Amino acid sequence: MHTTHRPLRLYVFHHAGGSHLLYREWPALLPAHWDVRLMDVPGRGRLSGRPQIDDARELADFFLRSLAAEPDGPFAFFGHSMGALVAYEMTQRLAARGRELPVWLGLSARGAPRPQGEATRRHALPDEELRLHLAAMGGTPVEVLRDADLWEMFSPAIRNDLKLVESWRPLADTPRLTVPVAVYGGTRDVVVPPGRLAAWEEFAERFQGLRMHEGGHFYFQADPRPLLDQVTRDATAALSSAVSPS
Repeated sequence: MHTTHRPLRLYVFHHAGGSHLLYREWPALLPAHWDVRLMDVPGRGRLSGRPQIDDARELADFFLRSLAAEPDGPFAFFGHSMGALVAYEMTQRLAARGRELPVWLGLSARGAPRPQGEATRRHALPDEELRLHLAAMGGTPVEVLRDADLWEMFSPAIRNDLKLVESWRPLADTPRLTVPVAVYGGTRDVVVPPGRLAAWEEFAERFQGLRMHEGGHFYFQADPRPLLDQVTRDATAALSSAVSPS
């Protein structure tokens, strides 16, 4: 089979406080021969009945248990914001266990690891301050930020995920990623400046580059096609360099 038409299973991991719904148009905009899986964290979307997880490594293991039952064939991870952290942790855990690795890793709107972790404590902000922060970031429906009942319903999930991100610390002596890695971000992101994104190059042996798009933290929300066109090119290039499965 020609490389550009080889099947690929792409797992997409969502941002803090979100679900697969923001990404629901993506499968139709990515190659038809790809199997695009829009993942939900426990307590969200299709997994709304499951208890929430506030630890990144626990969440990575939760998803890895699901992947263990999947059929053979090339697969890849793409994560946005919190989802990028989860995709990174999953890849590192697979490598540490000697398991099959994704052929490609796409990281969006997530800064490179810092030994001391993140300096922010957004998960502990008073409601009004947190709503203002979320409004500046974008991605959270305006109705959730303005309606007291909706905020009471959704804010625990938002705080849970922010705590997950802000409590994570990289393990000492973690090796560099060996899979091809592409990094994406918005030029006007108020949370993750370009320098934090570019720093991923130090953590990847096969760094495909930093791809900046006009916009903020959710730079793809209005029109995901420019991002997904680049994702298609980057993942296809990685797939072409991978060893064909037996």
